[in-house]
Amino acid sequence: MNWDQIEGNWKQFKGKMKTKWGDLTDDELDRAEGRRDQLVGMVQERYGKSKEEAEREVDEWRRKL
Repeated sequence: MNWDQIEGNWKQFKGKMKTKWGDLTDDELDRAEGRRDQLVGMVQERYGKSKEEAEREVDEWRRKL
């Protein structure tokens, strides 16, 4: 699945994101509005990961969809 599809159906994917990243709030995910870079930044900040680690994690999650 490509990121444009995720962005276009953001509300549908929020539940799956909450399963993967349960510490992210609905408000944070709403603010991301489907933007990959915003999600990466939130994962990075919330979980104390490097930018590269967060990008890898987000990309791995996307591939599994």
